[in-house]
Amino acid sequence: MNGSYDVRIRQILTYKGQRKTTYTVRWVVDGKTYREPFATRALADAFRSELITATRRGEAFSVATGRPVSYRSGAAAVNWYAFAIEFCDVQWQRTSGNNRKTVAKVLMATTIALLRTVPNGFKAVDVRTALREWAFNTRRRQDAPPEVATILAWVERNSLSMAAWEDPGKVEEILHAVGTKLDGTSVAASSIKRSRRALNVAMEHAVKQGTLRANPLPKGRGSAPKTSSVVDKRSLINSRQAAALLGWVHARPRGGRKLHAFFSTMYYAGPRPEEAVAMDVLDVRLPDESSPDQWGELLFHTAHPEVGRQWTDTGEVHEERGLKGRADGETRVVPCRPALTKILRDHIEAEGLKPGDRLFQGEQGGTLAGSVIRRGWRSARAAVLTPHEHDSPLGKRVYDLRNTCLTNWLNAGVPPAQVAEWAGNSVAVLLAAYARCISGQLTDLKRRIEAEGDLPVAD
Repeated sequence: MNGSYDVRIRQILTYKGQRKTTYTVRWVVDGKTYREPFATRALADAFRSELITATRRGEAFSVATGRPVSYRSGAAAVNWYAFAIEFCDVQWQRTSGNNRKTVAKVLMATTIALLRTVPNGFKAVDVRTALREWAFNTRRRQDAPPEVATILAWVERNSLSMAAWEDPGKVEEILHAVGTKLDGTSVAASSIKRSRRALNVAMEHAVKQGTLRANPLPKGRGSAPKTSSVVDKRSLINSRQAAALLGWVHARPRGGRKLHAFFSTMYYAGPRPEEAVAMDVLDVRLPDESSPDQWGELLFHTAHPEVGRQWTDTGEVHEERGLKGRADGETRVVPCRPALTKILRDHIEAEGLKPGDRLFQGEQGGTLAGSVIRRGWRSARAAVLTPHEHDSPLGKRVYDLRNTCLTNWLNAGVPPAQVAEWAGNSVAVLLAAYARCISGQLTDLKRRIEAEGDLPVAD
């Protein structure tokens, strides 16, 4: 890189616009003028002081970038797009498929916010797709088609440097872009929190590498929207509604009995959907048919979340993982009540399943697809529920079957520690999510309080 000692540092230029004031540092290297805008006077002064210090050290300045030669490892010398690609590759080997998708989505929105100009030569949807599905997908990037490669080359040329993160106004602009839908409305608070968590990891990576001096994301109270893990009591399904919904699914001509067994497992045993689809026949421990006690056991040890072929290492739609919040290889044992024992026994016999077979199979014998599960549940709700119930949160998600199961256990008086063990949660998480759903125990609690006795009334 060619360097020059012909450097002159000019005074800071202040521009007061209608919306904000900009402070621009100006300096000349070998006759060429360079400018760097800042949102605050303090940032501009600090940057100008660095330039002056470099000249006093007798340091050469790059003619290509205008920065001191030693500054080449700083934020201004690192292209955001190049950094994002490198960060994506580092995270790829460490994270799950769903996390990879989240990172790609966040980096896509951030990259668009950090472009020097609007990509008028390409459709906006094509730019988003190229970034999300190709640039920030380590496994697919090298196979990007020519039209995508052209878009990505343009993005790299027009991406701002990492110095943009030193501008608080730009950081706010990025956070707004990440938390906003294409129609201008805000995304869900939980999605914003998840996106900011991914961005925070990226910024910490930049600090660790020395690209940024400090994490520029706002910290402390109010910096991120509040989220709640509390289960909406309106989403829970009562026994009458459950019977009607499961009965309709059972009578469905195509795949109804298979889905009936799947939904019944979630309603009676409370696994997460990705845990239920991962079950094998050997994970179902059923009693002998002649036994008077028809309680069995279900073993959960693996989860198969559906993330998409492009995000898994194997190219399969589902990714094999251990149980959530558990060490690799751990198994969770859940009691199988007599009603579910009968349903699963009939399902295994009707499907002709053998030990080692997947318990709930798709049409081609593979893992039961999430789209089939969701479509079957939506059809049941539309057919069984009243219009008012259908428009309400009642059983809106397949996951509400699990929520209903855990709530029923708590309402039946099963100790929270035991429910947490069966559900695969901590007691703290369980109570935080389901405490407001517990009902039917007030009369007994009042009786217990009265049993403690009242203080004697003074004369």
